[in-house]
Amino acid sequence: MAFPLLFLLFCTFCSSPSAIYSTFIPYNTSASVVSGKINVHFVPHSHDDVGWLKTVDQYYFGGNNSIRGACVQNVLDSVMSSLFEDKNRKFIYVEMAFFQRWWRQQSSGMKERVKGLVNSGQLEFINGGMCMHDEATPHYIDLIDQTTLGHKFIKDEFGQIPRVGWQIDPFGHSAVQAYLLGAEFGFDSLFFARIDYQDRAKRLQDKTLEVVWRGSQSLGSTSQIFTGIFPRHYDPPDGFTFEINDVSPPIQDDVLLFDYNVQERVSDFVAAALAQANVTRTNHIMWLMGTDFRYQYANSWYRQMDKFIHYVNQDGRVNVLYSTPSMYTDAKHAANEEWPLKTGDFFPYADHQNAYWTGYFTSRPAFKGFVRTMSGYYLAARQLEFFRGRSGVASKLGVLADALAIAQHHDAVSGTQRQHVAADYALRISIGYKEAEKLVASSLGFLTESRSSTRQGSISTELEQCPLLNISYCPPTESISSDEQSLVVVAYNPLGWKREEVIRIPVSSENVEVRDSNGIQIESQLVPLLNATSRVRTIYAKAYTGHFPSEMPKYWLAFSASLPPLGFNTYFVSNTKARTVEVGPGNLKLRFSVDSGELTHFINGRSLVATSVEQSYGYYTGNDGTNKDPQASGAYVFRPNGTFTVKNLGQVPSTFLRGPLLDEVHQQLNPWISQVTRVYKGKEHAEIEFVIGPIPLDDGTGKEITTQIKTTMKTNKTFYTDSNGRDFIKRVRDQRTDWDLEVNQPVAGNYYPVNLGIYVEDDTTELSVLVDRSVGGSSLVDGQIELMLHRRMLHDDMRGVGEVLNEIVCVLDECEGLTIVGKMFLRVDQLGEGAKWRRTVGQEIYSPVLVAFTKQDASKWMESHVNSFSGVDPSYSLPNNVAVITLQELKVGEVLLRLAHLYEIGEDKDYSGMARVELKMLFPNKKIGKVTELSLSANQKRSELEKRRLVWKVAAKEEESKVVRGGAVDPDNLVVELAPMEIRTFFLNFDSPQIYVS
Repeated sequence: MAFPLLFLLFCTFCSSPSAIYSTFIPYNTSASVVSGKINVHFVPHSHDDVGWLKTVDQYYFGGNNSIRGACVQNVLDSVMSSLFEDKNRKFIYVEMAFFQRWWRQQSSGMKERVKGLVNSGQLEFINGGMCMHDEATPHYIDLIDQTTLGHKFIKDEFGQIPRVGWQIDPFGHSAVQAYLLGAEFGFDSLFFARIDYQDRAKRLQDKTLEVVWRGSQSLGSTSQIFTGIFPRHYDPPDGFTFEINDVSPPIQDDVLLFDYNVQERVSDFVAAALAQANVTRTNHIMWLMGTDFRYQYANSWYRQMDKFIHYVNQDGRVNVLYSTPSMYTDAKHAANEEWPLKTGDFFPYADHQNAYWTGYFTSRPAFKGFVRTMSGYYLAARQLEFFRGRSGVASKLGVLADALAIAQHHDAVSGTQRQHVAADYALRISIGYKEAEKLVASSLGFLTESRSSTRQGSISTELEQCPLLNISYCPPTESISSDEQSLVVVAYNPLGWKREEVIRIPVSSENVEVRDSNGIQIESQLVPLLNATSRVRTIYAKAYTGHFPSEMPKYWLAFSASLPPLGFNTYFVSNTKARTVEVGPGNLKLRFSVDSGELTHFINGRSLVATSVEQSYGYYTGNDGTNKDPQASGAYVFRPNGTFTVKNLGQVPSTFLRGPLLDEVHQQLNPWISQVTRVYKGKEHAEIEFVIGPIPLDDGTGKEITTQIKTTMKTNKTFYTDSNGRDFIKRVRDQRTDWDLEVNQPVAGNYYPVNLGIYVEDDTTELSVLVDRSVGGSSLVDGQIELMLHRRMLHDDMRGVGEVLNEIVCVLDECEGLTIVGKMFLRVDQLGEGAKWRRTVGQEIYSPVLVAFTKQDASKWMESHVNSFSGVDPSYSLPNNVAVITLQELKVGEVLLRLAHLYEIGEDKDYSGMARVELKMLFPNKKIGKVTELSLSANQKRSELEKRRLVWKVAAKEEESKVVRGGAVDPDNLVVELAPMEIRTFFLNFDSPQIYVS
């Protein structure tokens, strides 16, 4: 009898007049902030990776959907349609690499409508770089460049200036991100999701998810930023995701349909809002309405958000509104709250006790090295383009700029992308390099030719470059003819100070001599090639060029080059009948064990530093995830399962070579690790060039290869690593500054990103190691430095990439594991003296001498060409604590200039003070008209940025020391002041009738 009764009751309900009433519901979406209530800020967004599982273009047009059904083009098309339907709806967009692609495909009518959305605030650009960059593995110059490129697009097309940093997905967050790539861009706030699980738990408890982050000790409060950490991930609370296939219950508000649930869903919403409000200060909370590649059918989101705004606000317990991070920031600022102070950074990141995301600091080391090399090349190419002058012609560097920009993405240079995506990034950079190579060659050719010849039109000098010089492949240098022609070497110095550098080129003959630009023979030295280098040269030259190299060169020819600032000198290599060499040792001596061939002592005769130093190799076996916790080591996660020392098998005796310019020790430790240790005359550091690979997997275990430098120093668990090549941050083993660390992974949990270098110190001594690319590093034992140099795994770490990190190289259908060639640089100093070396040599590593070659009679060349050039006044060079990090001609007579102070406050007794750069001496042949100081990304005047900057109250325990920054540029003297760690950006206008500074 129960069923008929239920049926009768249902039919009675259906027959009532109020129950059959159903009509259009005009949802009220016009809500704004309400004081005295909890305000839930809906922030609609789509996180669109600029490459990861698919390439950037595949993600854009929806290709390769068997991997993932993601199409950014659909996202943007769909979002715009939804925004046009309701003026109250909002959306934020981040990745300009995608938006540019979409924008250039739109009609003029559509562009005008979208500009209307931007101007009204419905569509807001957040972050605004070409990508959402990684924060562990890029160099700070790359981060500035990629953001500048995106900000320029936004300013040129929409006249807008992004206000908010949005780094929601990178795997840890750097101090440089806070002050340099946040506050110095003019951002009012910064938001992200990923922090250590222990850190998040404490911040949830203490209500300290939102802080004022003071990332630079040197710049202090002048460069701090309000920072918000999401209480969970960068998606909505559970039950509120509304992509077309999501499982969250939508609001069903048609009374004629089953499952009417308005009040139920409103109550769910209020409960979730109150839960978040309980861990957040003030009455404002943000809900991120979206996640990866959402809004491909935007109406499915906006329909539900419209309903929630309408019904929740009718309910009245909380208030909900369409918002943006900028609106949220303004609401937080208006609350007049005192915020906790955060210093330092957010590394390393772990999402549970055995999952430290510290493996990616090293993953894909060859790609990391390629990006770093091309970054330095791009800097030099822009300088040379300026010195030549574009004469109204469009820059040839745009392809390389775009490729390097997207390579900073948090699944690109990080090494956490799939293999075919890594190949796509590399291909784009290679195409960009080819264009840049032509520009560099023509610019150097122009600068070397006499004025009379260049006035005739085309440039006759053809200069070649050798991008594979690191593996000793350089066809122009390998065969020096016996006739009257010489190998002409043009060596360009991208640094702003004079430089002495030993240049090494591969040659086939032992009977060669080197002469300088005056025709005077200079000291040179021949060093035999390492056997491992010869093998790598054969395989990788074929892999990169498509053909095997010809005759193998026998030697490296080394000679010392003296180079002017921002300029070049010319050298001539010719055949000779015989050579004589004289051994002349410098100040530095290294001692090696006769038995093992290993380094044992470092002795500096000038500084009187003498200490026991040992260098060795080892490896961790990667956890395979088959024990109780299924977490494996992979592209992201470093989870070691055992530690092993690589012993020198002694099968190949070590070779000791001495000469007038450098001494070398050649060592082959085993079939897949070899190295050359070099000491240059006049240099007081050791250069170690290593060749690692193919890493063997025949024992069924993945391996993570490390090197250790050991001393007897008492370092008290303390070491220092750089932040994106800028500030050095103090690390203490097994400790965190913001919470009491529960140590679960004593190795992986103490690894940090190293971009420039790492050092340790005790009461008397400093040990420093510099690197040529991003690696992971630590000091796991007092007096020791450890760097991870290479990784090859057999298991995926289950963090989404779905592919094992096992890089291989194939030539003629034969494949083997990746071999890498890299360098590190080692020095021991007296306490307080190491910073000079770290900063100076760090710049030299990032900006190596650029060499180009041609063949011609030396005498004729010297008569018809300019053999030496400097872009600065002959009597001037930049101060030793300043670098030119951008010199770029925007158009004829207009130049973008960035100057960077290289030292932190208190870092060095001589160079940590105010630095001064004389612009008239930097540009001696130009008449400087207007000088305008800009924000770091060059999209607004610095003065306007400072006027708009929000001032935040900080609950600081101690008073901050006064921070002094560089003053205004005097229009008469044109001298730029730079305080420690300050970077200043200027727009220079040449040949104006009068000097004007703004």
